[in-house]
Amino acid sequence: MVELESARAVAYAARPMARRRPSTQALAARTWRRLFGFFMSTRAQRDAVLKRHALTPNDIRALTSLTGREGRTMRSLAEEWGCDASNATWIVDRLERRGLAERRADASDRRVKLVALTRSGAELRSRVMREMSEPPRELLSASPEKLAALHAALADLTTPAPRK
Repeated sequence: MVELESARAVAYAARPMARRRPSTQALAARTWRRLFGFFMSTRAQRDAVLKRHALTPNDIRALTSLTGREGRTMRSLAEEWGCDASNATWIVDRLERRGLAERRADASDRRVKLVALTRSGAELRSRVMREMSEPPRELLSASPEKLAALHAALADLTTPAPRK
């Protein structure tokens, strides 16, 4: 009987330890670190696109915030960008000097200035976003199965709320 118990103890000890599943929080943190690392490691590709068009990261952020011809208030842009009004003004000034955006009075309240893309700004935004959408070589070298799994996983994430 002692031999049987001893044999069981040895067999149990020799078994690989069962791995506990990580918590959702831990797995989400590890996944985010991996995604963030990938985005950072492929930054040079995005920076090259911006450099070709003489844009800064703030410039492209502003160009993508301005949609349609109706325009946005400086206050709404500053809130979206998480900056003060003077910084938003400086960013819009840069775009305006290049003919990519324009300020105009709001038809319902002439004291309010709206910022809208010019035709040149809309065309440049489309061109840059097309170039930014080119997949990095790391994705191109992945198998179709892995890409399909990644695509499906990312599709399940909540999409950002539409801008006001």
